[in-house]
Amino acid sequence: MTGKLVVIGLGPGDPRYLTPEAADALAAAEALYGYGPYLDRVPPRAGQIRHPSDNREEGARAAAALRHAAEGANVAVVSGGDPGVFAMAAAICEQIESGPDAWRALDVVFVPGITAMLAVAARIGAPLGHDFCALSLSDNLKPWNIVARRLDAAADAGFVIALYNPISRARPWQFGNALERLRRHLPEITPVVFGRAVGRPDERVNITTLAEADAAQADMATLVIIGSRETRVIARPGRPPLVYTPRAAAKVSA
Repeated sequence: MTGKLVVIGLGPGDPRYLTPEAADALAAAEALYGYGPYLDRVPPRAGQIRHPSDNREEGARAAAALRHAAEGANVAVVSGGDPGVFAMAAAICEQIESGPDAWRALDVVFVPGITAMLAVAARIGAPLGHDFCALSLSDNLKPWNIVARRLDAAADAGFVIALYNPISRARPWQFGNALERLRRHLPEITPVVFGRAVGRPDERVNITTLAEADAAQADMATLVIIGSRETRVIARPGRPPLVYTPRAAAKVSA
């Protein structure tokens, strides 16, 4: 039997951000696997079986989907945003690497989606207009000392930083600690953008400064963009401000 596994990025939430390739792959799948709230975004289809699971069950979810595909089914695994950015694509690859030979023989396709940092950036201008990086503040899969070292290095090197998974009930202090670390490297006026649930009805975007940024403004639905020393805010009377990072970086002495 020849099965197929498609790993699909749903984008930030609004159906307008779902790519045609992703929509076609969802329609063709016999079974869908994913975190329950993400599966809820996909319109139900007659005859299509759904397998929802809880957050932090990525490995088990990936293995179940691969077993199903190895039986000859056309299976889709869904992720919010892009599946390759802190999401299911890596979990699928990890299971294939450690799993049975039959999983390596599967037809596996990865369908990209709009990740949160791009959706938030598009709301407020071009904060990612020059060099940037993305970091997850979750220390569930890596120790906090590694997160802290990467924050220090990214800020000191002049990167704009997109912070995924800033805070949760199980991780209440890490984001506040991250803000304190960043204040050691960056000016108080550095722009900070909180983008919550962009593309969904409860969307909320707030632009502030590093000095005024408050960890209580974020939750797990929030993507935070920390500007670099070059990032600027353009005030526009009667309109929302624009945030951008010039493509020509200031010269820094060695």
